[in-house]
Amino acid sequence: MGKHIIPQRRGKGGLVYRSPSHRHVAKPVHLGEGKYSVKGIIHAPGRNAPLLVLRNDKISGYQIAFNGAHVGQEVSIGPGSGTADGSTITLGMIPDGSTVYNIESQPGDGGKFCRTAGTGALVVSHGETVTLKLASGKIRSFHPSCLATIGSVAGSGARDSPVLKAGNSVHFYRSKAKRPISVRGVAMNAINHPHGGGNHQHVGGPSTVGRGAPPGRKVGRLSPQRRKQ
Repeated sequence: MGKHIIPQRRGKGGLVYRSPSHRHVAKPVHLGEGKYSVKGIIHAPGRNAPLLVLRNDKISGYQIAFNGAHVGQEVSIGPGSGTADGSTITLGMIPDGSTVYNIESQPGDGGKFCRTAGTGALVVSHGETVTLKLASGKIRSFHPSCLATIGSVAGSGARDSPVLKAGNSVHFYRSKAKRPISVRGVAMNAINHPHGGGNHQHVGGPSTVGRGAPPGRKVGRLSPQRRKQ
């Protein structure tokens, strides 16, 4: 009888794949309208981007840091915030050519796009919807009432420094609840993977599997389509 393959173990959610939520600082969300003072810049485990500690007379919270932020700076949220870096306003009020991050997919969801270190989207045009060019190069339309923060996410050089040691890579991936190593299926034994076994490394059969294949057999090329001429 074969052993559970890696996708099955990931789905079960063992210690290797379980997010270390006990070390997480907080989930950054859009705060209420008003002006806030930056009281600190902190590192959040599991994130490349730092977080801003925002506070005013009534409330305090966290926000993903923008490039150029510093302690003592004042940022605004809501209408009338202006177009300075760090201001959070609706996409309909942001001029063309601006760079934005932490963009809401639907109004009120707290932000879904461009949240990792160094990323930002370009505002291309306005109409019934607002057209943005995302960091991936994809063009996407958003509702004008979706909130976004002007600027780009801080920490753009988070992954530029060399890893140097395998242990550093292990700690990096564990903080994100990801498996630090990857082994090819053809390099495994037959008991560990459908592509394993044999006197030399080869799949040994069709590598295509159907979309409805059961767990444990669903490896390889999933439901491939014939190349169109």
